[in-house]
Amino acid sequence: MRHLMSPLDFTVEELDRLFDLASDMEQNMGKYAHACKGKKLATCFYEPSTRTRLSFESAMLNLGGSVIGFSDAGSSSASKGESVSDTIRVISCFADICAMRHPKEGAPMVAAEKASIPVINAGDGGHQHPTQTLTDLLTIRSLRGRLDHFTIGLCGDLKFGRTVHSLIHALVRYPGIRFIFISPEELKVPDYITEMLREKDIPFEEVIRLEEIMPQLDFLYMTRVQRERFFNEEDYVRLKDFYILNKEKMNLAKENMLVLHPLPRVNEISVDVDEDPRAAYFRQVQYGVYVRMALILTLLEIEVK
Repeated sequence: MRHLMSPLDFTVEELDRLFDLASDMEQNMGKYAHACKGKKLATCFYEPSTRTRLSFESAMLNLGGSVIGFSDAGSSSASKGESVSDTIRVISCFADICAMRHPKEGAPMVAAEKASIPVINAGDGGHQHPTQTLTDLLTIRSLRGRLDHFTIGLCGDLKFGRTVHSLIHALVRYPGIRFIFISPEELKVPDYITEMLREKDIPFEEVIRLEEIMPQLDFLYMTRVQRERFFNEEDYVRLKDFYILNKEKMNLAKENMLVLHPLPRVNEISVDVDEDPRAAYFRQVQYGVYVRMALILTLLEIEVK
């Protein structure tokens, strides 16, 4: 039995197989329509989510399975003081696989240690968001044809952004990746990440102005400034609109540069960018369904001929 706590839980070769499966699903949805008949997915979400939770539920329903679970801690026994360990033991009696989101770092790992079913980390605090990273990688591979030799700019909240942290750790395993970190001083990427990049001799630079590096980018990964990660409302208000991607800035970019965003969007991408063919963030959402379908089948060890 395997769990998914981090994108690094899968080797590059295993990821290739996962993405091949997801791509086949994109082309042949009907082939997988009954693959999980009789199987149940439990979605245990201790903090709010739209895309991730509904993406998991859509994935399981597409596979012919069913879904149980809760969408916030207040509607679960956690509101009565039940531990994650006890919750997952109970869930293991009802479901075949579990996707868990929790505001505390490491909570899904605690669940995995006690579970008798596969557990998927659907986001834990500011730590990891592995299925979003799988979505990002599949999007890049599908739209660009490869996962190596490109320059990616990561913009916005690089301090608390779990999607950014997961994506960096995943991309360093591919050759020829160059990172450009675009953030205000207060939201810089954590030191442990830059130290890791230096140790691996992977090129990166840190800048404040988005405009100055736009022409260099093959991908721009925008993130929102996350209100829920701030202890001080004044700091959030001061930084929330620090970066706004608009048509004028897009005019500085390459013709084939692609814009990604894990969503939800607040103000950081102007709606006038949505019609630009380089805006890939809604296509990214669709790829998230395919990759979660592939992940569910892989962890349940179900093969479809």
